[in-house]
Amino acid sequence: MAIETGTQLCEELLEPLQTRFGRVAIRSGYRSAKVTAFGNARRHGASVRFNAGYHIWDMLDGDGQKGAAACVVIPRFADRYVEGADWRTLAWWIHDHLPHAHLGFYPKLCAFNILWSEAPKRRIDSFIARRGCLTKFGMDNHAGDHSDWYLNFP
Repeated sequence: MAIETGTQLCEELLEPLQTRFGRVAIRSGYRSAKVTAFGNARRHGASVRFNAGYHIWDMLDGDGQKGAAACVVIPRFADRYVEGADWRTLAWWIHDHLPHAHLGFYPKLCAFNILWSEAPKRRIDSFIARRGCLTKFGMDNHAGDHSDWYLNFP
């Protein structure tokens, strides 16, 4: 299952990102349930329950769906971000162009988790200032064209 879901993550999300923006730096990807449980027992965060079908590619998520995520940095965008570019530029571009299931953005280098799932919820969250949910199914801004955010985007 890890090979199957990892292949989908690469083909549907990571390779199109690399085609569009150049090299993509992978910070983390697959994590075994055993390693996740080990870290959780030592208060390092992630639990098996919440990472199944996310960083744990060979387990179904809580809804019984397959999924695989990676934490990535796009160096070309990270340089712009350090100079003041808004993370939402990249978030909306991905949302409008790729079949992501979840995006989660972080302040350092504008790194983000990107999830492929067989049942994508298409949610975007951020730990960057104005933390919280940018969009999810049911919000007014979820559907439609967000190209005003990335008109001059590389």
